[in-house]
Amino acid sequence: MADPIPVLSLAGSRGPDGRFAPGFLDELRRALHEVGFLQLTGYGAAPGQVDALAAACDRFFALPLADRLALDNRRSPHFRGYTRLGHEITAGHPDAREQLDFAPEQPVRPAGSWDAPFRLLEGPNQWPDALPELRPAVLAWTDLLSGVGAELTRALAASLGLAEDHFDALFAGDPHWFGKVIRYVGGAGDAQGVGPHADWGFLTLLLQDGTGGLQARLPRTREWVDVPPLPGALVVNVGEMLEVATHGYLAATVHRVLPCAPGGTRQSVGFFWSPRLDAVLEPVPLPPALAAEAPGVTETEHNALLPRFGDNALKGWFRSHPEVAARHHPDLVGALGR
Repeated sequence: MADPIPVLSLAGSRGPDGRFAPGFLDELRRALHEVGFLQLTGYGAAPGQVDALAAACDRFFALPLADRLALDNRRSPHFRGYTRLGHEITAGHPDAREQLDFAPEQPVRPAGSWDAPFRLLEGPNQWPDALPELRPAVLAWTDLLSGVGAELTRALAASLGLAEDHFDALFAGDPHWFGKVIRYVGGAGDAQGVGPHADWGFLTLLLQDGTGGLQARLPRTREWVDVPPLPGALVVNVGEMLEVATHGYLAATVHRVLPCAPGGTRQSVGFFWSPRLDAVLEPVPLPPALAAEAPGVTETEHNALLPRFGDNALKGWFRSHPEVAARHHPDLVGALGR
């Protein structure tokens, strides 16, 4: 079977007049509608930036465990910091990965000033004193991918027959992107790398190493296919907020990571481009031909898709990190819906 994951380049996606090239828009729409995944090249990384970021991440996971645990996410009411191996939950089971979670640096908002519970997600990050170069490398990367995410969002709007700036207001001010530096660790037994799931943001931009193991479930055949490593490329996939906005025309494709071989590891850096926490994703007016292929959102007993991003994100964090939720927010556990 030919590789079903399309490869697009962001370089040259706009013509001399500043408008997106119609061919690029058609390819983008087709890839994310039919597959839900693509690989993106030509997105503007500086020479050596990808390798430098990967090296910094290598050094983080090589730190003594005590240095990593100094950033234990169980200390953070905002779900920021280091998650120990096997302590993130996906599809009800622990993942064979450790990671460092981060998001925009923000002051803590006291509970008495909240307009909604999702404000607890605002707060400071935790960075390793033993590896001061990690923070600037990661933040330079998130600056780059914030621009890539914004450009892809405009391209998607145009590809759906909307004004290019249709979604801009949702991201104005303080878009609540978040990121993960991840290492998967091989072991014995039936441990999952990451179980089948869909991402709860708008678009995911993932940098993976050359190990392999990422798989997507195609929306129509439900067949699992490999998302092969492509050096320096970003894996792009649809999140639940974009599924809500397009009434299912663009579906949040389910994906998973297979366990590493015993003794093996796999590293990746995930960036989840997302709107403001208070942004509400209303269904967009699709052209009739596209609307005819929009079946509505996919919800299950265990996962309702919530149109306000902060609600959807908070539901996801509570489900993935129950220890943090129980320690810091016991009054909210069980009160957030499905």
